Amino acid sequence: MGRSDDGEYDVRHDRVRYTMPRLSAERLDADPIAQFGVWLADAAQSGIAEPNAMVIATAAKDGRVRARTVLLRGYDARGFEFFTNYDSQKGTHLADNPNISGCFSWVGSHRQVIIEGRAVRTSAAESDDYFASRPYESQVGSAASPQSQVISSLAEVEDEMRRLEQAHPDTIPRPAHWGGYRIEPRCVEFWQGNTGRLHDRFRYRRDEPTGPWTLERLAP
Repeated sequence: MGRSDDGEYDVRHDRVRYTMPRLSAERLDADPIAQFGVWLADAAQSGIAEPNAMVIATAAKDGRVRARTVLLRGYDARGFEFFTNYDSQKGTHLADNPNISGCFSWVGSHRQVIIEGRAVRTSAAESDDYFASRPYESQVGSAASPQSQVISSLAEVEDEMRRLEQAHPDTIPRPAHWGGYRIEPRCVEFWQGNTGRLHDRFRYRRDEPTGPWTLERLAP
């Protein structure tokens, strides 16, 4: 297997040499949320497209796991926020099993952050505030689409969008099925590539939702 004459991509032998400065515990903030903010700003300043893109993984009742990309829309000491349709597949999963993992993969910076924790809904007021801040077309699309449901054609959604636009020409009220989740972290891992695959991995973990963080280095 490898790169063929017809241009097939060689996934086995294509490699990147990582030459990032060595990380140490002393160079990391004691608070993983603050450290995340530093790396997120670095990713944005380096020109990475949509540095707030986060892959989240959830699990169904039967244990089947699904991953998809969402956009981080806020973070603070309480956790990491994203917004979606509560009736979507991810919403159904989280209703049955609130355990969730999120991953920021900043490939261009040779960095990655993995979050593990529990997803809880943001308050109605927080969801209202964010929904009102969205562009009008995004409000319409979110309100009209039965996300993750089987449809016969896109015309169904387009018809509902037109109905909403006529009923609410200026702003769309937030539908009850749409809102935010906050990932309350119990573990945050920072990964940075280094030479010879001796990557740097540091994990912050805590046993209680508001307990102190323990920082430890993991083997690459």
